[in-house]
Amino acid sequence: MVLPHNVCSHLQNAFRARHHRIAVPHTTQNLGILSILLRAGFLMSLTRGTVEEPSPSLFNAVGEPERRIWADLKYRDERPVLSKVELISKPSKSVYMDIGEIRRICSGRRAQMIKPLRLGEIVIVRTKSHEHEWLEAREALELNLGGEIICRAR
Repeated sequence: MVLPHNVCSHLQNAFRARHHRIAVPHTTQNLGILSILLRAGFLMSLTRGTVEEPSPSLFNAVGEPERRIWADLKYRDERPVLSKVELISKPSKSVYMDIGEIRRICSGRRAQMIKPLRLGEIVIVRTKSHEHEWLEAREALELNLGGEIICRAR
């Protein structure tokens, strides 16, 4: 099983190395995290593909181990848009919040050990809902869903 910290560290390292495109294994978790970052404006685009190239037409022709999600990284004035991805739930300790605690961090107050969200920051939440498994904290607040707090990005 691929853990969320793999894609978070991969993204942060790629931005630091000034890569323009990265490929991560195709899993629902990686797709959920990357699509939230895309909606938040930290990435330019997402494309399904193979190990060699981003090609949606070849994506269905290859087996599961060779499937990848290609993400085009976003830069503004030669600087990365995504400056830091910080894990909140770690492999050794998961952090769960109910809707009240998520409301607190979104409204500028501390909840548990989590600092409040600042301007331009997002928090990624994994909920127990199958329809809305991966959400940004503000989306989880609108849908009245709590869950595991995975990471924060700024």
